[in-house]
Amino acid sequence: MTDHKANRRDENALWTIFGYLLSGLLFWGGVGFAADKFFGTSMLTLVGLLVGMGGALYLVWLRFGRE
Repeated sequence: MTDHKANRRDENALWTIFGYLLSGLLFWGGVGFAADKFFGTSMLTLVGLLVGMGGALYLVWLRFGRE
C-alpha cells in the first residue's frame, strides 16, 4: 500500500514539474512575443522564453529540490 502511495506521489510531482515548465514557457514566451510586436523587435520572444524557463526551474527547485 505504501509503495502505491509513493508511486502516486512521484507521478503527481512529475506532472507538477511539467506544469511549471510549460506554464513558464507559455506565459513569459507570450509576454516576450507581445513585447516584440509592440516594440517591433525580434529578440524579446527568446528573452521571454529564457526568463520563463529560468523562473520555472527556480520554482521547481524551491518546491522539490530542497526536500
